[in-house]
Amino acid sequence: MATTAELFEEPFDVDEYIERLAWRTPGGGSRGGAEAFDPKRLLEEFVDHIEELKMLDERIQRRVEKLEQQCQKEAKEFAKKVQELQKSNQIAFQHFQELDEHISYVATKVCHLGDQLEGVNTPRQRAVEAQKLMKYFNEFLDGELKSDIFTNPEKIKEAADIIQKLHLIAQELPFDRFAEVKSKIASKYHDLELQLIQEFTNAQRKNEISRMHEVAAVLLHFKGYSHCVDVYIKQCQEGSYFRNDLFEDTALLCQRVNKEVWEVFSSPENVMAKLIQNIFEIRLQSFIRDRLEESKKSDAEQYLKNLYDLYTRTTSLASKLAEFDLGTDKQTFLAKIIKGIFISYLENYIEIETGYLKNRSSMVLQRYYDSKNHQKRAYGTGGIQDLKERIRQRTNLPLGPSIDTHGETFLSQEVVVNLLQETRQAFERCHRLSDPSDLPKNAFRIFTILVEYLCVEHIDYALEIGLAAIPSTDSKTSSLYFLDVVQQANTIFHLFDKQFNDHLMPLISSSPKLPECLQKKKEVIEQMEVKLDTGIDRTLNCMIGHMKHILSVEQKKTDFKPEDENNVLIQYTNACVKVCGYVGKQVEKNRNSMDGKNVDTVLTELGVRFHRLIHEHLQQYTYSSMGGMLAICDVAEYRKCAKEFKIPLVLQLFDTLHALCNLLVVAPDNLKQVCSGEQLTNLDKNILHAFVQLRSDYRSARLGRHFS
Repeated sequence: MATTAELFEEPFDVDEYIERLAWRTPGGGSRGGAEAFDPKRLLEEFVDHIEELKMLDERIQRRVEKLEQQCQKEAKEFAKKVQELQKSNQIAFQHFQELDEHISYVATKVCHLGDQLEGVNTPRQRAVEAQKLMKYFNEFLDGELKSDIFTNPEKIKEAADIIQKLHLIAQELPFDRFAEVKSKIASKYHDLELQLIQEFTNAQRKNEISRMHEVAAVLLHFKGYSHCVDVYIKQCQEGSYFRNDLFEDTALLCQRVNKEVWEVFSSPENVMAKLIQNIFEIRLQSFIRDRLEESKKSDAEQYLKNLYDLYTRTTSLASKLAEFDLGTDKQTFLAKIIKGIFISYLENYIEIETGYLKNRSSMVLQRYYDSKNHQKRAYGTGGIQDLKERIRQRTNLPLGPSIDTHGETFLSQEVVVNLLQETRQAFERCHRLSDPSDLPKNAFRIFTILVEYLCVEHIDYALEIGLAAIPSTDSKTSSLYFLDVVQQANTIFHLFDKQFNDHLMPLISSSPKLPECLQKKKEVIEQMEVKLDTGIDRTLNCMIGHMKHILSVEQKKTDFKPEDENNVLIQYTNACVKVCGYVGKQVEKNRNSMDGKNVDTVLTELGVRFHRLIHEHLQQYTYSSMGGMLAICDVAEYRKCAKEFKIPLVLQLFDTLHALCNLLVVAPDNLKQVCSGEQLTNLDKNILHAFVQLRSDYRSARLGRHFS
C-alpha cells in the first residue's frame, strides 16, 4: 500500500486505516481462518509501513519549512510596499492642503474685487435710474407723454414700475408748486392700476396662470392690490355653485382654487383666508339666515333640526378647510367666522330647546291619555295629600275608595320611547350647539325636563293611579293590577337609566353639575321606590286577604273533625286546593313582574305571610285523629306549593309547620319524643303546647301534663 499525504485528509479514522493495512497484508487478516494468520508477516509489514510514514513526515516537514520561508519573504516585500504608499499619500495630502489654501486666497480676492465693483456700480445704477425718472417726470411737467413706455400697451409692466416710483416721489413734493404734475401722475397711476386689474381679470377668464402671476406681482406694490384679490375671489366663484349642496360646492371650490392661488399670488395663505371669509360671511351666512328665519317663527322643531344640521355641516366644512394653509392660527380664524354667523342663534338656543322639549313632552303625554279616554287626575302635594300619603305608608290603609282602571296601567313604552328619543336628540343638539362652559348647565336643564315629564308626570302618576286602584285587604277581588304597573315601571326605568349613562354622563362627567344630577336621579329613584314598596306591600296584603277569604268560605269545621271517622275519602280539603291554585298563579305573576334580587325579596315576604296565614288558620280548629291526618295532608300540599317560591326560608317554615301538624296525630305516649325531634326542638314550648291543645283528646288523654 503506497503511503501518500492524501490518505490522511479529513475525515481520518486511525482504526479503519490499520484495519485496511492488515487486511491487505497476506496472512494478516481473517481470510483463511486462524491457520492462515501469520503474525510475523504482519509485524514486518507494520515496521516497514512505519518507516514509510517517517519518510513521508520528513518530506512534508521540508515542504512546510520551504513555504514558511517564502511567506516571510513576501510579507517583508508587502510591508515595504505599504510604507512607500504611505509616504506617497502624505506627500499628496500636503499638496492638497497647499492647493486648498491657494483657492481660499483667490476666492477672498475675488469677493473683495466683487464688493469693490458693486460699490462702484450701485451708485452708477442709481444715478441712471434717477436720470430716467427725471426724464419721465419732465414729460409729466410738460404735459405730453412721448416715451414709448407710456404709449406702447405691451410695455404696461415697465410703465407700471415707473409710475409707481413717480407716484411715491410726487407724494414728497410740495403741493403748491407741483399740484398739477402730482394730479397727472396720480391720474396715470390710477389708469394703469385699472388696466392691470382688467388685464388680470382677462387672464383669469382665459385661465392664463402665468400671466395672472405676472400681473399680480406688478400690482403687489399698488394700492389696488387688494382690489385685484377681491376681483379674483368674486370671479373664481362664478359657476361654482351649480348643485343644491352649498357646503359640498364650497369644499370643492376651495380644493380647486388652492393650487391656483399658490401659483398666482405671493402671499397665497392670506388670499385663501380672504376667499374663505368671503364665502362664509356672504354666501353661507345668507343661506343659513334664510333657512333659519323661515322656520324660527313657525316651527320650533324644524328650527332646531335646521340649526343643528347647518351648524354641524358648517363645522364639518371648516374641518375640511383647515387642511389648507390659512396663516398662523387657522383654527381660531375659522372658529371666529363660524361664531360670527351663528352667535345670534346660539345665544338663546337653550331657551328654545327647553321650551320645545316641554311642549313636545306635554303633547306626547296628552295624546296618550286622550287615546285612553282618560282625564288625568290631580295628585297634588302638600297639606292633606301629604298627610294621607304618610298615613297610607305607615298603615297600608286605602284612604278613599279604590278606582277601577279596567286593567290599564297608564304606562306606555311607546310614550317612553318618544320622550327618550326627543331628549336624546336634545342632548345631541346641546352637545353640539352649547358653549363648552355652558354645556353641563344646559344638559342639566334638559335632564330636569326628562325627569319632570317621564318620571313624575308619567311613571309617578301611573304609580299613584296604581296605588289608588289596589283593593282593600277585605275585598273579595283578586286583582293583581299593581304588579303589571311594577313590571312596566321597571322596564321603563331601565331605559331611563341607560339614557342617563349613555347621553347625559358624557356631557357632565367632569363638571360640578355631576353631583347635582346624581342627587336628582337618586331622589327620583327613592320617591318611586317608596311608592313601589307601598304598592307591592298592599298588593301582598290583598293576596293574603283573598286567601283568607277562600279559607273562610271553603274551609268547614267538619273538615278536621268529621262525624264519620271511617268514611273520609278525600286526600286534602277543597279550601287547600283553591288556595294552592291561587298561590301558584301569584308566585308566577310576581316572578314575571320583578327583576333581579327584587324577585327573591318579594317572594320571601309573600311566603312568610302565606305561612303566617296558614299557621293562624290551622289554630282555629279542633282536630280528631282523622282530621289531624287530613290537616297534615293539607300542609303537605301547602309545602309543595311553597317549593315553587324557590326560597329556602319559606320551605323551612312549611317544613316546621308540617312537623307541628304531626303533633295532632301522634300517640300520647310518643308526644314528648316527637316534641324533642330535630325540627321542633328549637321551638318555644308554648307554640308546641298550643298545637297540642287543638287535639280533640287533649283533656281526655291529659296531654297537658307533658308541658307542665
